[in-house]
This record gives sequence, C-alpha cells and structure tokens, in this order.
Amino acid sequence: MATEEPQYQATLQQGRFEVRDYPALIAAQVKVTGERGEAISAGFRLLANYIFGGNERSQSIAMTAPVVQMPSNDHTITLSSPVTQSEDNNAWLIRFMMPRSYSLDTLPKPNDQRVHLVTLPPSRFAVVRFSGLGKEPSIEQNTAELISYLKDHNLRAVGPPLLARYNPPWTVWFLRRNEIMLPVQVEA
Repeated sequence: MATEEPQYQATLQQGRFEVRDYPALIAAQVKVTGERGEAISAGFRLLANYIFGGNERSQSIAMTAPVVQMPSNDHTITLSSPVTQSEDNNAWLIRFMMPRSYSLDTLPKPNDQRVHLVTLPPSRFAVVRFSGLGKEPSIEQNTAELISYLKDHNLRAVGPPLLARYNPPWTVWFLRRNEIMLPVQVEA
C-alpha cells in the first residue's frame, strides 16, 4: 500500500524543478535542538511515538510522507509536504503531515507535550527533487540551484528552505527521494 503524500497542484514543471500549490494541511510537529542529523532522528522518534499510539486514545495513525525538517524560529513558516527540518540557532522544527481523513477535531491529543498539532495555511512552494542520503553538501548544492531557479523565474522566497525526506531509512541511498522546498510569494 502506498504511503499518502499531500496533494498539490503543480503550476510549473521543468525537469527536477516544480512550483506547487498546496491546500491547508494538518501537521504534527515538534521542536528539537542539535545538529541536523541528530535533530531529524530525535524529532522523528517523538512524532512516530505519537502516530504509533502515543496519544490519548492509543490510536495508530497512518504514516505519511514526507518528513519535513526546517529551521525553527518564532514566526510561522508554512510548510506542506512530508517531513521538513530547518535551522535557527541549532533548533529545528520536524513535521509529519497528517492523513487527509483527519481534522484537528478528529485527531487524538498527543501524550507528549512536545508534540503539537497545527493547521498549515494554503501555500506555494518552489521545489527541487534529488536522490541520495541528503547530506549537507547535497542539501547546500540543491538549495543554491533552487534559489537560482527562483531568480530565473522571477519568484520571491518568503521563508527558509525546508528539507523533505520521503523514504524509510532502509531504502537504498540511490533510490531515496528528497526535496528542498522554498515557500514563495503568491501573486495577487
């Protein structure tokens, strides 16, 4: 059975690059500190505990993709897609998107106070897809390529880049799907 991913409308597609419009989404998220690799692992474990029954109803919730990691900061950053991570003074926000069949009212309350359920507003992202382990050099290179793509298409980023990972850790490295996502301004 395929892992559910957030639905989106691609408004522009060119090779590995896309501009996507996402509807409002619900996410479970946690803020963690540490270097990128440690933070994604710690955040993943906390969120996995929630969806595997660590909630008031001991209810399992289907895993979705991607897992998003992004720098954590005081202002709200829209994010849609699997799990993302971002960095702000070594603090990261890790997110799992919740399955479409749930609303904030129907999701069970997390047992762990560090896990928060949030509604993410509709948003637009410029995205570049790449394979591999998603190590820093690759993340930096793909982020630079995405920023160049934005400039070439007169798009303006309105937030930090997000790292979205779609595959379980046992997936062979060259088959792994990753994305760098940059929230972009929606034209009026």
